This record gives sequence, structure tokens and C-alpha cells, in this order.
Amino acid sequence: MIVTSGWARTALSHRIFTGIPRQRLAKLIAELADPWTAQQESRLHQRRRGDRLRAAGAGPDHELSFTDRVIATLACLRLQLPHAAVALLYKVDRSTITRAVGEIRPLLAARGFAVPGKPGLRLRTLADVFAYADAHGVELRIDGTEVQVRRPKANRPGRRAFVSGKKKQNTIKPTVISDAKGRLLWCGATRPGRMHDVTALRTEGIEDLLRQYPNVRARVDSGYQGLARDFPDQVSAPPKKPPKDATDQLRAEYTIARKAQSSQRICVEHAIAEPKQWRPLQRYIGRREHFEDTTLAIAGLVSDRCAER
Repeated sequence: MIVTSGWARTALSHRIFTGIPRQRLAKLIAELADPWTAQQESRLHQRRRGDRLRAAGAGPDHELSFTDRVIATLACLRLQLPHAAVALLYKVDRSTITRAVGEIRPLLAARGFAVPGKPGLRLRTLADVFAYADAHGVELRIDGTEVQVRRPKANRPGRRAFVSGKKKQNTIKPTVISDAKGRLLWCGATRPGRMHDVTALRTEGIEDLLRQYPNVRARVDSGYQGLARDFPDQVSAPPKKPPKDATDQLRAEYTIARKAQSSQRICVEHAIAEPKQWRPLQRYIGRREHFEDTTLAIAGLVSDRCAER
């Protein structure tokens, strides 16, 4: 059967491949069109080392249209399809798909995260999240997650940094923040798996933000006990486990308090689970230097759906 690029576009634009409905896909393509055009003009300007001599649009056309570039990138992000397989559908070279993904993925990563009830507002940094939480009285839920990655080659510097003490695998660890309804607000502070959860957030500057916004409250798990100790009025962590010689009453009180705190914090696990429906965040097999952009791109698309709830 002869497969044309039009048929490939129709097939890959289905929600199964892109992860988003076609109506939202059309809005996304319109949103990314201007940034992509500006990116291309900047690249050509650097290559020419001067202004263009011909009118805009002159010269050879792209092998892959902008719409097809967005759809192919979403398909690769959703199912981690080999670039060669997507190239076969569009009848182009594999390098064309790789170049398209390299152009569109940073644009998706730079979109930020949608906010419920605020269509024109998007959160891009941890400072934006704290400012939003302070302005709207949102109690944050914070937790880290790990994604398995390929093991670095032997004798490569920093090889042990990716070995997770918890999973005993090579992982990269992003931090996720949600609101009380489990809606994804931010995903970042991406660090190698060997780094502790609270250390990753400290290097991101969360301590300064907690001092800057004293009214912001957050609920965390036991991995952030140090943060809860330093900011007891703002950060709520599970109670410490009683000693071995504790009485039955003390153990019962600990169990009740732990379950009460966990029931209010557990919604962040739902925010973690939604992006992990995308194949790259189940087990990432790409280059590690592209992991952060991949995570931000996927999390930003998931936040669009979360904001509608």
C-alpha cells in the first residue's frame, strides 16, 4: 500500500499517537507557529551572517511541513517511536525527523505549565509556582520521582552519579509539584538519581522562596524531613517513626497521624502518574542531555489537561 504524507499526518494526529485531542492539537500548532518561525529566521540569519537578500518564503520548501514536524515530535514523545519508523511513514530521511524533533521539543519545553482557571497564565519556574500559590492561597504538594535511563559507558566521569540508592538502577530524578486536587503545576529540579530529593530542591533555591513567601504551605513525604524541620510552620511531613521500645498507644497515635498526613499528600502521586503514561518517562532510552527538555515538554502538555479539571 502506498502511504502518502497526508495519510501519515491523519494517522499520527490521532490522540493515541499525540496524547492530546485533535482540537487541542490545532491550538498547539497555532501557538508554536510564531516561535518556530522566529527560531528558523534566527538560525538562517546566523548562517548567512547578515540580512536575507530574498523575500521571506523564497527558496526551497521544507521536506516536512511545520504541522507534520509538530505531529511527528508528539508521536515520538508519546510512544518513544524510533525516528526511522516515523521517517518511513513520511517518506523522508531519518535525520529529517531527528532535526524536526530537535526543533519542536525545546519549544514545547518552554511553554511552561497551565494554571486552572487562568488560560493566559503559565508557570515556568519554581519562583512562579510560589508566587501563584501565595497569591491564590494554594497549598502545594511536593514529591520526587525517578525515571530509569541507560547506563553510562564504563570509565566515564560521573557514572556513579546516576545510580539510585533506592531503585538500584541508573535514574534521573525530577521533582513534581501539584495542588490539593492533584493538578500538575510544575515539574523540574531535574538531577541525577543519586542525589537526595530534598537536596535537589535545595539546589533549586526552595529555602529562599519559603522565606520570601511565608504564607505558602506545602505537604511532603518523609524524604523531605529536613525541609520540614527547618520550616515547621510551612512544610508538613509525616511524623517520625517511634522507637522500638515505644508503647502500643504511641504506635497507634503515630499510625493515625501518618495516615492522616498521607491521605492529604497522596494527590501528588496522581500528578506524577499522568506524565508517566508517556513512554519516555517510563524508561528513557534517549540521550541524557535531552531528558530535561523531554520531561518539561511532556509535563507541559499534561498540565493543559489537568488545568481543565
